This record gives sequence, C-alpha cells and structure tokens, in this order.
Amino acid sequence: MKILKIIHGFPPLYNAGSEVYSYSIVEQLSKSHEVLVFTREGNVFEPDFKIRREKRQNYDVVYVNMPRAKDGYNHHIINQHFANLIDEFKPDIAHIGHLNHLSTGIVDVLIDKKIPIIYTLHDYWLMCPRGQFLQRNFDGQNLYRVCYRQDNYKCATTCYSMFFSGVKNSGYKLDDEIRHWTEWIAKRQKVMREIVKKVELFIAPSRYLMNRYIKDFHIPKEKIIYLDYGFPLHYLRPIQHKQNSVFTFGYIGRLIPAKGVNLLIEAFKKIRKPAKLKIWGIDDGQTLKALKRLAQGSPNPIVFCGQYVNHNLATDVFSKVDVIVVPSIWVENSPLVIHEAQACQIPVITADIGGMAEYVKHKVNGLLFKFRNVESLYEQMLWAMEHPEEMRRLGKRGYFYSSDGQVPDIESHCKELERIYRSIIEKKKFLSH
Repeated sequence: MKILKIIHGFPPLYNAGSEVYSYSIVEQLSKSHEVLVFTREGNVFEPDFKIRREKRQNYDVVYVNMPRAKDGYNHHIINQHFANLIDEFKPDIAHIGHLNHLSTGIVDVLIDKKIPIIYTLHDYWLMCPRGQFLQRNFDGQNLYRVCYRQDNYKCATTCYSMFFSGVKNSGYKLDDEIRHWTEWIAKRQKVMREIVKKVELFIAPSRYLMNRYIKDFHIPKEKIIYLDYGFPLHYLRPIQHKQNSVFTFGYIGRLIPAKGVNLLIEAFKKIRKPAKLKIWGIDDGQTLKALKRLAQGSPNPIVFCGQYVNHNLATDVFSKVDVIVVPSIWVENSPLVIHEAQACQIPVITADIGGMAEYVKHKVNGLLFKFRNVESLYEQMLWAMEHPEEMRRLGKRGYFYSSDGQVPDIESHCKELERIYRSIIEKKKFLSH
C-alpha cells in the first residue's frame, strides 16, 4: 500500500504524544509499505508555507513551514501544495493524525482526489478551537478553567478575548469585537462538522474520547471505533528496579500549564517525610524558570533533569523512580506516558477523569486522585510512600486491559491498522462502482 500520514508535528522537531505515536506507526508501516509523511515545521527565518523534503531510511517527510499562522485553520497555499503532493505520490489511503497548524482544506483535496481518509482523534480539536477544552481566560483570573461544552459566544469571550483591542467598557467597539469572534468561531465549527461527513472512519485511542465525540460532536457510531495506541516494546520493557535511598516520584512530558506540573510541585512540597521528585521535560525556558521558582522552599529535593530520549525511557527515567505522576489539568484521552510506565511496570498516580482513569484503576495498577486537587494528590503520594511494596505490586499489574499486563505492541497495532486500511480501500472501491 501507499500510505500518506498527515500530522501537525513529527519527531525530532516535535515530541508530544500524537507526534511520537505517529513516528512509531510510520517506522513500523514503512517496513512493508510505501509511506510518506506530510507535516509542519516552524522556521521563523523562512517564508510561510515553504515546502521542504527530507529523506529518511524507509520513507520521506515533507514539511510545510508554519511559523506564524497558529490560529488559522484553512490555508489555500497549503491546500495547493498538498494537491501537488497527492498527484505525485498517488496514495491508496490517507491517515490524518491532526490538522492543527496545517489546513482543514487537506480533507477537501483528498475528497477531490478520491483518496479514502482515516482520522485518529488525539484530543478535542475538532470540537474545541483550542483543542483541550482548557479556557484561556484573558482576565487575570480563572486561569485554565476546564470547559466541558463548546459554545461560540463562550469561546469568543473566554478564549479569544486576548485578540480584543483592550476596550473595557460595554460600548459598541467591544460588542463589535465579541460579535466578530463569535461569528469566526461559528464558521470554524461549521467547517469542522463538515469534516465528519467526509472522513470514512475515525479512530479513538480511549473509550472516553470515542463516547464524547459521539455524544457531543455527533460522530455517527458506525463511523468511529476504539483502538488504543501501539508501543515499541523493544525499548519499553520491564526493568530491574533498584530501590532508591528515598522514595522517588517522577514526571515526564511537556512543561506546559495543561500538564499540571505546578500542581505536582505544590503537592510534593507538602510532604515532610524524606522523598525526591525528578522532573524530565521539554520547555521554552521561561516555563522552566517559573517552575523552579515554584519549587523553592521545598523541604525535599526537586530535581529538573532536562529533556529525555524516548528510546532511553526505561534505562534513563523509569529505572530511577518509584512511581510516575501524571497530574494533567485537562481531561486527557490516552496519555502515552501512562502506557510507557505500565510497559516498564512502574506504577502511575493520575487524575480520576477521562482516559487517565480509563487506563489506571485505583489500587489495581496505580492510584487516582481528585482531578485538579492538590490536597488529594498529596494524599495519594503520601500513601504511595507509606506502602512501597504495595506500589511495586501495582506496577507489576501493568496494563489493565490485557491478561499479562502488557501494553499493545506496535507490530500488532500496525497489523490492525493495515486491516482497517484495506477494509476502507475496498469499501471505497465498491461504492465507486
């Protein structure tokens, strides 16, 4: 098969969950199929929409430069570049992972070229213009409030008010700006709902995400399936864990507000017994400095360990901690880090909501705390410290949904993707006749 993978970022330039997953399936699928990746980069010294091609061992990566068009969603120039790429590559199927930072017009190009479309949902971007249902609240208060329902007016006044001119009264100009952004959101959401009609099949990596898209975005049940991520288990293996001199908590991931690292630091600072917190993460510099300031005054050491390499997670990260904490303040759908820790038999403490609670069962393979609650997180961290043997037992349980505790491997996962691809291709051929 000729497979076109579309994703808004690709390693090593971008290493968040959807990008790492995309890399894993591309590496695996390219062993047996012809694969081309279409993605973006953000080179501020090059023109917008410039195309660059990079050859890798078994596949090519085509980058479109997108350093400035962050909140746009449909770009004519990208659509034209993409159409030229389709004519050149002639894929049998397109697998979309994310269109943010790219263009929704990509879907229309694929429809025009009669290419069947699979779409893996990694967050709420089709439903929520900001992707995570986490409000921006440009008012100096109510930082990162969770949103559970999309509303055009609410989007304009809570998340897009940062683009207002700054007028504070209720005069015409402010009303006009609210009206403008409410209409802008409405147009965007109409485009997103049209995408649902054009995609052959959606894949959700958690049942929570699947059910939410069915209920709140009205994706027909017959057009969406649940399929958890697959993982390269050749480097994610159970480790020979040496007990640390003091109980050690770990965090890995991006150092952004949505990930709740500040929540973790605040909870950890409450601990008075000997303990350690190690934080591995990708940051923009200022975020790291802010977190280091927050860490000041902790009675126990908080160590910022810098970035990590996925291939070395088992040896460089998981072997050095007793438990991994996933403290996200947005309702995550299927965090890779939870699966990666479970593959290495490291127990996880995470929030009792969404896909986090779907893959971690309280005192079965980890611990759950009340969502966004510092005190509750502190209590679970303290329980973990006081029950180290029990935590090791929870870690050995691993992945809840398999008898052996093992997370889905990338080889089996890609075989299932191949089966889905062939099924969709055959269905498209049948309907076209």
